[in-house]
Amino acid sequence: MPTPLFRFLPLALAVAAALGTTAAHAQQTVVITGNPLGRDIGARAASVLAGTELTLRRAATLGDTLDGLPGVAGSGFGPNSSRPVIRGLDGDRVRLLDNGGASSDASNLSFDHAVAADPLVAERIEVLRGPAALLYGGNATGGVVNVLDNRIPRTAADKLSGRAELRLGGAAQEHAGAAVIDGGAGGLAWHADVAARKGSDLRVPLYTPVADGQALEPSRRVRNSASSSEGGAVGASFVGLDGFVGLSVDTLRNRYGVTAEPDVTIRLKRDRVALGGEWRSGSGFVRSVGGQASATRYRHDEVEGSGEIGTTFKSEGRDLRLEMRHAPVGAFEGVWGVQAETLNFSALGEEAFVPGTHTQSRAVFALEEWSHGAWSLSAGARAEQVRVRSDGDPAGADPRFGAATERRFTPTSVSLGAGWRGPAGWQLQASIGSTERAPAHHELYANGLHVATSAFEVGDPQMALERSRHAELGLAWRAGAHHVKASLFNTRFANFIALDATGVDRVVPGENGEPDTLVPEYRFQGVKARLRGLELEGITRLLNGVLTVDLSGAIDWLRGDNLSRGEPLPRLAPTRVRLGLELGSAGWRTGLTVRHAAQQDRVPATDTATPASTLLDLWAQGQLRADGSLGWFARLNNATDRLAYNAVAVSTIRGLSPQAGRALSVGLTARW
Repeated sequence: MPTPLFRFLPLALAVAAALGTTAAHAQQTVVITGNPLGRDIGARAASVLAGTELTLRRAATLGDTLDGLPGVAGSGFGPNSSRPVIRGLDGDRVRLLDNGGASSDASNLSFDHAVAADPLVAERIEVLRGPAALLYGGNATGGVVNVLDNRIPRTAADKLSGRAELRLGGAAQEHAGAAVIDGGAGGLAWHADVAARKGSDLRVPLYTPVADGQALEPSRRVRNSASSSEGGAVGASFVGLDGFVGLSVDTLRNRYGVTAEPDVTIRLKRDRVALGGEWRSGSGFVRSVGGQASATRYRHDEVEGSGEIGTTFKSEGRDLRLEMRHAPVGAFEGVWGVQAETLNFSALGEEAFVPGTHTQSRAVFALEEWSHGAWSLSAGARAEQVRVRSDGDPAGADPRFGAATERRFTPTSVSLGAGWRGPAGWQLQASIGSTERAPAHHELYANGLHVATSAFEVGDPQMALERSRHAELGLAWRAGAHHVKASLFNTRFANFIALDATGVDRVVPGENGEPDTLVPEYRFQGVKARLRGLELEGITRLLNGVLTVDLSGAIDWLRGDNLSRGEPLPRLAPTRVRLGLELGSAGWRTGLTVRHAAQQDRVPATDTATPASTLLDLWAQGQLRADGSLGWFARLNNATDRLAYNAVAVSTIRGLSPQAGRALSVGLTARW
């Protein structure tokens, strides 16, 4: 971490403390992701993290920040590259958004590739569980994660506001901080943010690491898991009574060790330019038109212990999205839109297992909703055109990927929904739909050793569309401080693109005189599959007075089957139960959380069972100033220092990187 950047963070806290008594932090209302008509999420399977809850949950990765939300887990490829997994679906089935726009990186290609987003600067994270392909394409079959950070201001500002945060400790002995400042005058609103973090190798309970089937020396540290990152952004908008238009520029640098390879470090760099705007009309058929566009340049180098770059991954992405909301026509309201994306990807080096590819997609979509009294009905459709082209083998290279080739797909998605808002705080939501997803470039054209997974991965250039049908039922009740929400879902895939072991071993030539090795072959294959599950969460107030006492709980159950092979799907979260107790009064809150994960023994023949675990977390949060402008927090995770493993992690990393041991983290926050 560059010293000047890190020194800036305590200074920002001091400035915040000085200004905290003069102005309150402005909260921005954001429409729930996947619901452009602005309805209350009600019984929908959605979660929103913001404010104090987001502060307490922030972690080094997006996956770890969201891990434990109903239906959400982290992929857990070491502490530095954890991507959200929703209802057992990951990779190209979970759409990651940056302020509603595409977030281009290489995290969907490999488990060891980090998401190019830092939770430190996020103002709000919205998670939509279940198919959202209607609005965001087939890549949202599992759900959507939208990170919002106000880098393109949407509302006018006439004074300085912002926040700053400094945190220390944790299992990686982390030093991290961020500062966000917003201001403006005369119709011009601007934003600036900066963030940095640095951590050492992750501390865990004493365990015996297992690499390539061999037990290593017992350790309390996860090897090669240190990291550092820094990033920042500036943005500005012209804001008027009828809307806004703005531009932002951001950058992120991340360096982290790859736990699966003891001497490999990844150097990640992402630069992004985004444009956004909205025009609102008080009359006429067209009530509002909103749009956003972005251009992203991403690169990461995998650096060997000798300092040489083994493989370089590059991608350049561009996306454009326009939405038009029309005036009510009788009892109908609706949104129509178009979307276009382009991704140019290349992998250079001896360990590149995917050729250079070019992906283009174009889509139109529409969502209409009818409402009458307590009832509402919705219907929508989306049609896409997707083209995926492979460059084939570079000139003069050994044959591996074959000649240049191209595939074209026309996926479509439809959805029907019904909602009921009953008396006494009850709400009901039901939906059915059909989703199609075009295969990703690596599912089509991969052919080589994937070092991170210790497998030889082979794509299928003739792969058909991934097709699924889903049904979901949601029920919610709220009365004051008491609420409960339940979701029951079933998804059936007529063609699920699975990466399955073939039972064949491939010979990989050794390097620098080392002997040849055998690695298992895995192929992307279309199979029939089914996923079903239940998510239940709730909270009740036991005491309401000068002292408040709240009891909360959640449970999620997931079952997935490869129907073609008659065995469970891999890497599924086990049944998880969470119980929490929170005490609060004026200026402070404290509580404890018990997290239990059952044994995951429903695994395919190529995997092993993951033992059960029960972890205890303690936390506290308070104010140093009565107006809330300056605060503190402390969290003791895994207070009993229990050894636990992540069943969602790929098997090659699970035995190398257990979950963090007992760790205390503390921090200061400021808002003005």
